[in-house]
Amino acid sequence: MNNKVGFNRLGRRAAQRKALLKSMVTSLFKYERIQTTKSKALEVRRLAEKMVTRAKIDSVHNRREIAKTITDDDMLKKLFSEIGPRFVSRPGGYTRMLKLGWRFGDAAEMVILEFVEKSVKEDDSKEPEKAVSKDDEAEKTAVVSKVKSKKTVEKKELSS
Repeated sequence: MNNKVGFNRLGRRAAQRKALLKSMVTSLFKYERIQTTKSKALEVRRLAEKMVTRAKIDSVHNRREIAKTITDDDMLKKLFSEIGPRFVSRPGGYTRMLKLGWRFGDAAEMVILEFVEKSVKEDDSKEPEKAVSKDDEAEKTAVVSKVKSKKTVEKKELSS
């Protein structure tokens, strides 16, 4: 009987499992979106949400507790300076899982694990669309009509 199993062991020994979760959580904080299997994502989400909750309050104790898991100093700074403050007003549920379907090789269910709120840098990186002037549109239509007329001439030559 399998009563009250506290977490998914993911078919790995304790040290391997901890190393896997550490690296995946670090990748989630680095890229803010990772693609993995559903079972791994569920375990990573548990760990990541607890860390984001701690990161909302920047204290020495919280930094040291999270530094036990995240050994990359840049990601630790990013967690406390960007990710934590982004979710101060949210009481929980910082991540979401988007289902991708089944993996071809072993039919494992694949998901994308990402943060709910996008970072400000990602939104600023999108360039606004440039206003197209009427002259530019006229040039484009002239080029397209020339190409079409050449194609029709070539078709007529080939058919005769």
